[in-house]
Amino acid sequence: MAAADVSGEKGKKKMVGAVAVIGGGIGGMETAISLAESGYKVYLVEKNPSIGGTMSQLDKTFPTNDCAMCTLAPKLVGTARQKNIRLLTNAEVVEVEGAPGNFRIKVLERPRYVDVDKCTGCGVCMESCPVRNTPQIPKPPDFSATLAPEKRAAYDRLLARYPDRKGALVPILQDINAEYHYLPEDALRYVSEVLGVPLSRIYHIATFFTAFSLKPRGEHLVRVCLGTACHVRGSKRILEAVERKLGIRAGETTPDMKFTLETVNCMGACALGPVMNVGEDYHPMSVAKVDPTLRRYGWAPPAAPGKDGGAR
Repeated sequence: MAAADVSGEKGKKKMVGAVAVIGGGIGGMETAISLAESGYKVYLVEKNPSIGGTMSQLDKTFPTNDCAMCTLAPKLVGTARQKNIRLLTNAEVVEVEGAPGNFRIKVLERPRYVDVDKCTGCGVCMESCPVRNTPQIPKPPDFSATLAPEKRAAYDRLLARYPDRKGALVPILQDINAEYHYLPEDALRYVSEVLGVPLSRIYHIATFFTAFSLKPRGEHLVRVCLGTACHVRGSKRILEAVERKLGIRAGETTPDMKFTLETVNCMGACALGPVMNVGEDYHPMSVAKVDPTLRRYGWAPPAAPGKDGGAR
């Protein structure tokens, strides 16, 4: 808390060329600007953290229905730019002494916990205020102690490929994704602990790139393009044929974890459309090509039941 003397020395009879304006509303600002332009030193005291008063909360003003901010904004700018005006916000007058022409007032400024000269009014300090929020210090992770030895050894082999581990976070995730066809939760936790990277940041990367998946995928990832060029050439029929063959819908995985089916909006191969890719292989497609293409990757139609209920 601080006290500000905004006039001359106590007891002097002479007139003092300084004025205190109490209240930073539209009336207070207009008064302060007029006095400052007349050559007076003006102290504008406002109890709130910012000036503007009730008018800053209005949309229109009565009776003209003029825009409140259109009227208020020039006053705000004029008050801030006027060198003869000193703003004392978040402050209150606690004592007044003297006689007309030579008052002495005492102003109590509330603590801000910020450097006023550097404050931009962004409000971030209020979100992190130690008075309102209790600081939470996260505990160091200790996930590796509960990880199975064989899994830990497998993850260490992948991490050993990259001496600069922190700079290779995305390649590490790519290797894990290629090895397991998705990103296991225990792998992400272990990588977070070993690299010293927050798990939230790893999760952000894992959910940003569509190449990564947090759900188990099949051995072969089948993608059917539904972009404009492929759509007009019948890619929807290709997708329906693949769904019939694999017995799953787009976004699902076969029970034997052999195939996962997905759709994409473009593969960059519009001239070959309709296009389907399996892993890294691109295939110009037609409905007749669906069966032989899937067979190349180990798919086989289910055996037809015999008359006695068994397989033929």
